[in-house]
Amino acid sequence: MLPLPGLSNGKPLRSWRPRRRTAPDAAGQLPCAPWNDLMTLFTKKEKNPHHMPAPGLPLLALELRAPWEFGAVLPAWPVLQRAPRGDGHTVIVFPGLTAGDATTAPLRRYLESRSYDTQGWGQGLNLGPREGVLDNAKQQLQQAAQRSGGKVSLVGWSLGGIYARELSKELPDLVRCVVTLGTPFAGPHTSTNAWRIYQFASGRSIERETENYNLPEAPPVPTTSIYSRSDGVVAWRGSLQAPAAHNPHTENIEVVASHFGIGLNPSAWWVVADRLAQPQGPGAAWQAFKRPALPGLQLVFPDPHRPR
Repeated sequence: MLPLPGLSNGKPLRSWRPRRRTAPDAAGQLPCAPWNDLMTLFTKKEKNPHHMPAPGLPLLALELRAPWEFGAVLPAWPVLQRAPRGDGHTVIVFPGLTAGDATTAPLRRYLESRSYDTQGWGQGLNLGPREGVLDNAKQQLQQAAQRSGGKVSLVGWSLGGIYARELSKELPDLVRCVVTLGTPFAGPHTSTNAWRIYQFASGRSIERETENYNLPEAPPVPTTSIYSRSDGVVAWRGSLQAPAAHNPHTENIEVVASHFGIGLNPSAWWVVADRLAQPQGPGAAWQAFKRPALPGLQLVFPDPHRPR
C-alpha cells in the first residue's frame, strides 16, 4: 500500500514549525536573523551623498586618447591665437605626479605666445612634497615676484595644482590668481586612481599628509578649477570648488579631456589664457568665465548649467 500524502507509514506527518532560537522579545515577536539577512540582499541601500569612488575601468581606458588631444593643438592653433592676450606678468606652472617640466613645456610655450613670462617649477620629477620641495617652491614664488615687481599667477596640473593652491594660501600677497587642471582637492584620497602611486613615489602616507592641510578650502585669490567628467584618474566631483564666503571669485570650468591630456588639450589652454588675462589694478573687476562666442567653440565647453 502506497503512503498517502500527508502520511508516513500511515501516520500523519508532524507539522513543520520554525525552531525557536531565542525567547520572544517584549512585543512578543520572534527574531528571525537568517530571514532578515536574506532580505538585506534585496533591499536597495541608500546612496551616500559623500561617497566619491575613483573613475572606473571604462574611463581609465579612455586615457589612451591623450596623444590625440595634443595632436589637436596644431589644427586649433589659429583659434588659440584669438584667445585674450596677457600683460606680461609671470606665470609658474607646476607638473603633475611623477611628471616634470617637459610635460608642461607645450602649455608654457603657448602662454608665452600670449605674452606671458612663464617658468617651470625646476625641481625635476614631481614625486610629492618631499623634504624641501614646498620650501623651494615658496622661494621660487618669492624670487619671481621680487624680480618682476608684481604678483605671480600659479598654474598646476593634477598634484601640481595642490602646490599652487597651498602656496597661494600661504603667500596670498604674492599671487595674482590660481588655475588648476584636473586637481583632486575636494574629495577623499580614494577618489583617485593614483593615490597608491603617490605613496610609492613620495614614501609618505597620503592620508596622513592630507590631515596637515585643508585642501577643499578655497585660496584667498581668484581661483579657477578646470575639470573633465571623462577624467579617468580623478573623480571629477573631487575637482569642484565649493562656494566660499571669504572668496567670491572662484569657479569651476568643464572641458572634454582626459586626465593625462588635460594639460595638452586646446580647450583647456584657451581657458588658462582667458583666466590669466583677467585685469588687475584699481577699478578692475573680476569676471567669471564665459564660453567663447566663436563658431564651434561652444561645443567643446559643455553647458555649465547641465545636471551634475
